[in-house]
Amino acid sequence: MKKRWNGVRRLLGLAVVLALVLPFVGPAAVMPAEAVTQAEIDALKSDANDLASQKKELQAQLNEVKADKNEALKQKQLLEEQIEVIRAEITNINAQIAKYEQLIEEKTKELAQSEAEEKEQYELFCSRVRAMEEAGDTSYWAILFGSSDFSELLDNYMMIEEVLEYDNSVMEALAAIREQVAQEKAELEEAKAAQEEAKAKRQAAKAELETQEAEVDKVIAEITSQENQLKAMEAELNRAAAALDSQIKDLERQMSAQINNVPSESGFLWPLAANINVLSSLYGSRPDPFTGRPDNHTGIDIPASRGTPIYASKSGVVITSVYGTGSSWSYGNYVVVSHSDGTSTLYAHMSSRAVSKGQTVKQGDVVGYVGTTGNSTGNHLHFEIRVNGSRVDPLNYFKDLNLYYRSGGQKVKLNL
Repeated sequence: MKKRWNGVRRLLGLAVVLALVLPFVGPAAVMPAEAVTQAEIDALKSDANDLASQKKELQAQLNEVKADKNEALKQKQLLEEQIEVIRAEITNINAQIAKYEQLIEEKTKELAQSEAEEKEQYELFCSRVRAMEEAGDTSYWAILFGSSDFSELLDNYMMIEEVLEYDNSVMEALAAIREQVAQEKAELEEAKAAQEEAKAKRQAAKAELETQEAEVDKVIAEITSQENQLKAMEAELNRAAAALDSQIKDLERQMSAQINNVPSESGFLWPLAANINVLSSLYGSRPDPFTGRPDNHTGIDIPASRGTPIYASKSGVVITSVYGTGSSWSYGNYVVVSHSDGTSTLYAHMSSRAVSKGQTVKQGDVVGYVGTTGNSTGNHLHFEIRVNGSRVDPLNYFKDLNLYYRSGGQKVKLNL
C-alpha cells in the first residue's frame, strides 16, 4: 500500500513539473465576437479576390486595344474602370485593416485577462505545493492510522481523495490557462502580421492607382490630337445628357417621399472652395472644347486640381452615385442630389465619389473629388442645376459671387 502511495505521489510530482516547464499547444475556445469578426475579415478577403479578377479582366481588354491608336477613347474608359476597381480595392483593404485593429484590441484585452488568471492560478498552485511540503510524506498515513474506527477510516480516506482531486484540478487548471495564454499570444501575433500585410497591399494599390492615373493623362493627350475621337466623345456626351434627364425624373418620382423629408435651403452653395472661381466653360451655346464647333453646354465647368473636394450645393438626397457605363460613361464618376424644393444638382467627372445612392446630405457635405473621368480632357467639375427636371444656367444662382471666365488665355470677370 505504501509503495502504491509513493507511486501516486511521484506521478503527482511529475504532473507538477510538466505543468511548470512544458510549453502547451492546442486549440483554444473562440469567443463568439471573435468568430464574427474573423468571418467579416474573410468576407472582405473574398470581395478582394473578386475585385482582383475584375481588374485582371479589364487589363486583358486593355491589352487588346492598346496597339490601336483609334481606340484611345476605349482605352480611357477601360483605364478609368480599372481605376474604379483599384479604388474599391483600397476601400476594401482599409476595411480589413480596421477589422484587424478591432481584432487586435479584443485579443489584447483577452490576453491580459488570461495572463491575470494565469498569475492567480499559479499563486494558488504554489500555495498547494507549499502545503504539501509542510504536510510531509507521512501526513496522509497519519490521518488514516489515527482513525478510531472503520467508519472514520473511510471518512478520512474520502477526505484525502478529495484533497488529491483538488490538487490535481489546480494543476490541470494551471496547465489549461497556460495553454490558453500561449494560443492567444499566437493569435494576437497572427492578427498583427495580417494587418501589416494588408497595409503593404494598400501601399502597392496606391502606387498602382498613381500609375493608372498617369496612364490616363497620356491617353487624354492622344485623344485631343485625333479628330475622330473628339467627334465620338461629343456624340456620346449628347446622348448621355438626353438619357440622364429621363433617368433623373424617374428616380425623383421613386424617391419623392425621402426627398421631400429633407428641408432645402433657399440658396445654393458654390460647389468648390470659394477661391476656385474661374470657369473654363459656361452654360448654353459655346465652342465645344474638343472639336471647336458650336455646342450647347448643359452646365458649367470649373477647373481644379485632381482630388479637390466637391461640396453639396444644397441639402437633399443622393439619387445617383455611379461610375457611368455605356453612354453615361461620358459623365465619368457623377453624383446627382435632389432637393425638396424641386431642384437637383449634378456633379460630374469626379476622380472618386464620397456618397452613395439613398444617402441624405447636408449643404456643404463632401460628395466627391475633382477628376477627369468620362468625356473630359482635364481635371474639372462639370456642375448642373435642374429646376423641375429642366436644366438652367447655374450662374443665375451665384450672382453675389465674384466669378471669372478664362478665354484666349485671359481671365475675364463675369457680369452676373
